[in-house]
Amino acid sequence: MSIGILTSGGDCPGLNAVIRGAVMKGDKIYEQEFVGIRDGWRGLIVDDISPLPRRRVRGLSKEGGTILGTSRTHPYNGIDGVGGPKAIREVMDRHGIEAVIAIGGEGTLSGAARLAIDGLPIVGVPKTIDNDLSGTDYTFGFDTAVSIATESIDRLRTTTEAHHRCMVVEVMGRHVGWIALHAGIASGAHAILIPEVSVTLEQIAEWVRLTQARGRAPVVVVSEGFQLKNDRGESENIVAERGLDAAGRPRLGGIGEALAPLIEAKTGIETRAATLGHLQRGGVPTAYDRVLATRFGHAAIDAVMQRKWGQMVALKGIDIETVPMDEATKELKKVPREQWDDVAVLFG
Repeated sequence: MSIGILTSGGDCPGLNAVIRGAVMKGDKIYEQEFVGIRDGWRGLIVDDISPLPRRRVRGLSKEGGTILGTSRTHPYNGIDGVGGPKAIREVMDRHGIEAVIAIGGEGTLSGAARLAIDGLPIVGVPKTIDNDLSGTDYTFGFDTAVSIATESIDRLRTTTEAHHRCMVVEVMGRHVGWIALHAGIASGAHAILIPEVSVTLEQIAEWVRLTQARGRAPVVVVSEGFQLKNDRGESENIVAERGLDAAGRPRLGGIGEALAPLIEAKTGIETRAATLGHLQRGGVPTAYDRVLATRFGHAAIDAVMQRKWGQMVALKGIDIETVPMDEATKELKKVPREQWDDVAVLFG
């Protein structure tokens, strides 16, 4: 059997560890051959495929990024009108590819699930720094993003305290606030603002004033998708639109810069903003993410050999299982309100 591997969507620390895990076990235990598909679904549409031997993946678990490249090409929308299961099947047949391991987030796995329903032999591996896939307890990349955000907040705190300022730190999180919640708890933030919970400017200002009154420099951690609650109790976007990304979604980023002057005007406390952005995606993965990604790679090749098409490997407790991809991508895993409420008692 020749097995293709692709990485699609946003990059993420741990992708190379999955590739290494699948190829090393697939070669040693199952004696299978592998090919690398370049830049996600694009490679399966335009036929950009090359051999992926064992020697090419040695030592990869500690490397960030992905040796296969990535893109946000949709398997059905394709490129210049070329795409869909028929076109992909033709490329697979040309290279003798009998199965594909697709490593990606919600968008990638939704497309993979649809292709599996249309008869293509595909197994999924969940990847996202946002930890927003409902079919798995954790995704690799999340622990690294939280660690980077936590260290960054720790560093920002020292300069903030020296100048007696308030610091607003913007982290990634389009629809969910897991990074902000975990990094905020770990760094001892005085307010954590997430997309799942709208908060008024007056409430944020109160937390900031209380913090300074206790002799501390306030630190506010905010997810990029957070929205303020207005006087009518409605969620309101205070950031100007920045156009659409390659996937047709509104570009986010800027909530920190927009919120900082509002806090300063409301409290009279000098307030600065820092946006961490793609720093959270970069660099080497943490030990936890290297281990989880390797386990996912091993489980993915097991699923291929068992012909579990349309299934995704997932972490359930401490065990790796498989779950249907279409069910795992039906809804996002959001931060439960009670979890935020429990943390909010520490604010101010």
